[in-house]
Amino acid sequence: MKIQAAVARAPGQPFSIEPCELAEPGPAEVLVEVVACGICHTDLAVRDQHMPTPLPAVLGHEGVGIVRALGPGVSEFAEGDRVLMGFGACGVCGHCRQPAPAYCDQAHVDQLLGSRADGSSPLSQNGRRLTGHFFAQSSFATHTVAATHNMVKLDDDLPPALMAPLACGVQTGMASVLVALNAQPGDSIAIFGCGTVGLAAIVAAKIAGCDTIVAVDLKDSRLALARELGATHTINGAQASATKQILALGGVNHAFDNTGVPAVARGAFDALKKRGTLLCVGVGEPGAALSLDMATLMASGRSVRGAAVGDAVPRQFVPRMIDYYRRGQLPLEKLVTTFAFSEINEAVAAMESGEVVKPVLVMG
Repeated sequence: MKIQAAVARAPGQPFSIEPCELAEPGPAEVLVEVVACGICHTDLAVRDQHMPTPLPAVLGHEGVGIVRALGPGVSEFAEGDRVLMGFGACGVCGHCRQPAPAYCDQAHVDQLLGSRADGSSPLSQNGRRLTGHFFAQSSFATHTVAATHNMVKLDDDLPPALMAPLACGVQTGMASVLVALNAQPGDSIAIFGCGTVGLAAIVAAKIAGCDTIVAVDLKDSRLALARELGATHTINGAQASATKQILALGGVNHAFDNTGVPAVARGAFDALKKRGTLLCVGVGEPGAALSLDMATLMASGRSVRGAAVGDAVPRQFVPRMIDYYRRGQLPLEKLVTTFAFSEINEAVAAMESGEVVKPVLVMG
């Protein structure tokens, strides 16, 4: 079928909305009419080739839409279902069975290469293949063929534009605190970077009952929003040493870096109490490396680890986030700003400048 999709063609260049051809859904896939899709920094990292996804590509991995057709053998979804599209996973490897689908053996194919397991893509243009299965969805488009493994049904009363970030940005931030770090009442935590992921982490830390929640960012407007969402302390990292200020508070049990900047992550590590944990989820530039003193690591008992999507299992964690939203504990409306699909480049510019936290495209 003929669709419209936003194509990334070269590093640093604007997205171009172009006509494309979309194939029928295959096994364990459905055809989805996309209603809304969030823009994530990972999309821009791929566009700029900080990740090795082949260009030209149709990106987008925070899609909400309506199922319009089922692939062979699909029985858990029906035409007309409203769904949140999740990241790709095979569903059968050891990690998927644990379940830990974010660490699927096929993740590099779905997420990095943006293709099906056999290397094919449902998207083409004038007979030429496009990378069109990014995170098993490629939802910067009016329609897409998406994998069903991490897909979650949504009730019709849930606003699509607010639900879209639950697929990645909000899920990553909240699950990093509640699942990967398993923050407990009375814990202390510092969040480095207050975009969508960091602000969602602050919300989660408040829900977890953390006593001290430190937000670190370079923009005062983001820090003000962090306070509103639950941060007990805020630090502008451009004006003062975040590490020194956190240590003056006594250090923290947990440090969460979503900037991907090695110097920031090192400062976060240095702000930990003994036996504290640094969790890194930011996508750094190629070659970015974190250097630690081995003696300090040993003597302090600190831990350093990474996490994909905060270790979340979408079919378990998305309903949990929706429950927080319905209770008023997750004010998604304070994070999301909507843009028409045709305004994708304006939305990207607004996110990169810090004017908005989470831009969400509405297909219309």
